[in-house]
Parts: sequence; C-alpha cells; structure tokens
Amino acid sequence: MTIKKAIILAAGVGSRLRPLTDLRPKPLVEVNGTPILYNALRNLEAVGVEEVTLVVGYRKHAIQYACGHRFGTLAINYVESSAFDHTGSAYSLWLARDALLSGDCFLLEGDVFFEEDVLRDLLHSQVTDAAAIVPFEESMEGSAVLLTDRGLISEFRMRQTGANLAASGPRLFKTMNLLRLSAPTLKATIVPALDQIIGSGATQAYTEELLSYLVERRGLQLATTRCDHVRWYEIDTAEDLQIAERLFTGVQGPGMPRKR
Repeated sequence: MTIKKAIILAAGVGSRLRPLTDLRPKPLVEVNGTPILYNALRNLEAVGVEEVTLVVGYRKHAIQYACGHRFGTLAINYVESSAFDHTGSAYSLWLARDALLSGDCFLLEGDVFFEEDVLRDLLHSQVTDAAAIVPFEESMEGSAVLLTDRGLISEFRMRQTGANLAASGPRLFKTMNLLRLSAPTLKATIVPALDQIIGSGATQAYTEELLSYLVERRGLQLATTRCDHVRWYEIDTAEDLQIAERLFTGVQGPGMPRKR
C-alpha cells in the first residue's frame, strides 16, 4: 500500500532554538548541512507520497522560497497561519482540515529529523491508524504514551522527562510525531474533534492533546509502530541540534541520511 498525501506542521516560532531561528523558521535549520524540512520531504518522496501540504506561519516566505510548489516529484501546497505566535499545533492542523479530508495521509511535525524507514514501517503496519514510537529513555522529554497488550495507545502523558521513569511503573514510550491516518478516521473522528476544540476557543491546544482526548474519551483506536532501529531526533533546542548532528554524522546527498 502507498499513501499519496502528507501534512507537515511547520508554523511555529521555534523560540527555544534562538538565535538560529531569529531569521529563519525552525524547519529550515540544518542538520549537517541538510534542512530539517528537506529531509522530511525527501523521505516522503522516497516512499511514494505525491502531494504535501505545509502549514506555515513564522517566516513563511522563507519556507515557500526554499520549497516552491514542487520539490522533486512532490507537489507542495501551503496553508498559512496568521496566528502562529499564539496558537498550538492543533490549530495549525485545523487550518489544514481540507487536506485532512482528502484521503489517507502521513502527519508530521516540522522539527523531526528522521530516516526513511520510519515511514516504511508505518506503511507496512497492519492497521490504518498508527503512531511511530520508541521506548522512552532518561535523556528524553515531551509527550509519552502507555500501551495496551495489543499495542494500542491507552493513555497520553504530557511533559514527561527522565525523572518520570520509575522501575516499578508502567513502561512509557516516546511519540515521534510521525503518524499514519486513514480517510475514515480523519473524516469521522479527527476533523470533527478539531472543529469542536477550536470552536470552543482552545486554540493553544497541541496535537498530542487532541489525540489524548480522542483516545481516552472518544475511543480512538490508535495503534503503534515500534521504530527502535531507526535514527531520528526531535529538534527543539541547540543541544538537540548538536545531538542530531552527532547521530546523523555522515549524512549524504540532499536530505537523505546514510543507511546503517
């Protein structure tokens, strides 16, 4: 199976990466010379995606200039957020609801540098709605999930750190902010929930909070794909960027990591 469409959320200010983001948006920050966004687009192209919708806001013209309306074989569409400096990622996703309603898609955050195999693992999943995950380690922070015995997400836990890892507690997994979502789920569950949340005024909500609400209160069956073998890193700070550059030492070509 192939997925022909993808949505990348790339509107945020990236304030934790200043001064690197004073004059450019975070998705154009480079890892060993390759912009984060280029890496994502090349990997999407490699797995058969044909059309990508970019939600842009901060320094939007820089992204539009860097990517244009065609990137390799990818057709690029833009959705612009004028409220990028005081809204969350769920608002960006809501702005792209027309793209969400156009069929199965990948959903990515624009600050994740990753290997192509993450997308291939999601494509090869036996379920149509799945999130890429890895075991939560002491060095990590951010959103985490608990799983059922069947590998479904049962609970989201926000703002986790290594201090939350207890030897006797349930095993946590880190969400990679890379998802595969099906047209029926998008139409019947995700877009209506976005309409409800944004309509209620909760414009600062994050995508993880939307998914948490749907999993824990609306019965969304969101499966997971373990990607322990794949190199990736979410880049929020200068320290994250340094770690990513060490992890991806030897990146070759325009946005394509060297395979191990």
